[in-house]
Amino acid sequence: MIDLDRQGDVFVLQMRGGENRFTLPFLDAFEAALEQIERTPGPAALVTTGEGKFYSNGLDMPTLAEAARSGGEGLAAHLGRVHRLFARVLGFPRVTVAAINGHAFAGGWMLALAHDLRVMRSDRGYACLPEIDLQLSLQPAMTALIQAKLRKQVAHEAIVTGRRFGAEEALARGMVDHVAGEADVLPQALALAAALADKHPATLAALKRGLHREALHLLETPAGLTPAG
Repeated sequence: MIDLDRQGDVFVLQMRGGENRFTLPFLDAFEAALEQIERTPGPAALVTTGEGKFYSNGLDMPTLAEAARSGGEGLAAHLGRVHRLFARVLGFPRVTVAAINGHAFAGGWMLALAHDLRVMRSDRGYACLPEIDLQLSLQPAMTALIQAKLRKQVAHEAIVTGRRFGAEEALARGMVDHVAGEADVLPQALALAAALADKHPATLAALKRGLHREALHLLETPAGLTPAG
């Protein structure tokens, strides 16, 4: 489900669960990989990627339904775990690069946004926030994350229209930093990460927390959740 490899100073976290939806085992494995990287001394950076046609499609509906059956507290607990994953990536003490190999929808796109840099495949895959068409609301913490990483009008367009953005459209709007062909997405992400692997972890984490203080507060506390009922 989650493979962690190291290429020089760069850890490569590959999501290998099909659509890479946020099931409990997926969250457990992803967090365990982050913990391993955090414990590593010396220069390091992180690249995440998927495989095939998906980077990640975000929340897992059966898992959400099961959490909802246990009541509002169960649903809040699961969403809180998802938020904490976003927070860990957003404030991670190493430089992070998302190598977006395919579709990144909803929570999967939010996960990509939580990274420091994004490289998107030019010939396949869309970035999309489809909640408007699914008739779902965004949690306050999710909205704060999107607003922290996208220009105001771009965030508005993405949320209100549910539009699917191809790589060139995403690049023009500043949603991603680079685009590349299928064979070059991961190598380009690795090169970006390697060039920044020597950044001091504690200083980097403090600077990220300063940049994204509001989003991190909402992602890490119950204040970022809409009360059930």
